[in-house]
Amino acid sequence: MSSLPISPSLGILIRRYEASDRPRVRELCCETGFLGSDIAPVFEDRELFADYLTSYYTDVEPQSSFVLEHHGLIKGYLLGSCSPLRQQFFSFFNNIKLFLRGMKRYPSYSKPTRDFIGWILWNSWREVPAAPRRSAHFHFNILPEAQGLANSSALMNAYLDYLRDEGVTSVYGQVVTFETRRGARVFERYGFQVLERKKITKYRHIHSEPVYLTTVLKKLSPRDSSSLMNAKAEVKG
Repeated sequence: MSSLPISPSLGILIRRYEASDRPRVRELCCETGFLGSDIAPVFEDRELFADYLTSYYTDVEPQSSFVLEHHGLIKGYLLGSCSPLRQQFFSFFNNIKLFLRGMKRYPSYSKPTRDFIGWILWNSWREVPAAPRRSAHFHFNILPEAQGLANSSALMNAYLDYLRDEGVTSVYGQVVTFETRRGARVFERYGFQVLERKKITKYRHIHSEPVYLTTVLKKLSPRDSSSLMNAKAEVKG
């Protein structure tokens, strides 16, 4: 088990997710849902959006997630899993439930929200890149004021060390990238490789640059036994 909490830079604290963090994590998911900005211009149902992106991690496998505090406030998270089959089983039934709830609310939605739903129904299956079915998975977001290589690295490394301790051998994520956002190149610094990149059209009417969804994968080796013993000793201490 990794030694936590971690303070990579002044005012920053990396720690494990706690149940009391759930409302803030859901809020942060919506604040960053549109290319790093608030999701409101493209999808107005914040409850549905947060349920889709965060509910598995916060409600089923909370022990695999971490948060980043900036001066005592949560400004970032890494929601992770190490049970891919359980996540896929949950997502199948959860997506049906969310679809039925969204269709019930559909008549009251604005045009941008209806367009977003239309993209999900008719185009998403063609534009979402392939993902490995037997690998752990993560969903990652940090607000601009808390970003930085040291902070991002500390958050990612806390999760990767956790996966290694759990015996997980590979992990992937799907990141939105475009020309003014480094995206996949940032994850290459952590040893991830790009598996597939596809252009997505759901933002084409409100964002001038081409937007891509990229699947990145990292193979994990076991943690060095001496470093693992030191980490456990620090936790006990």
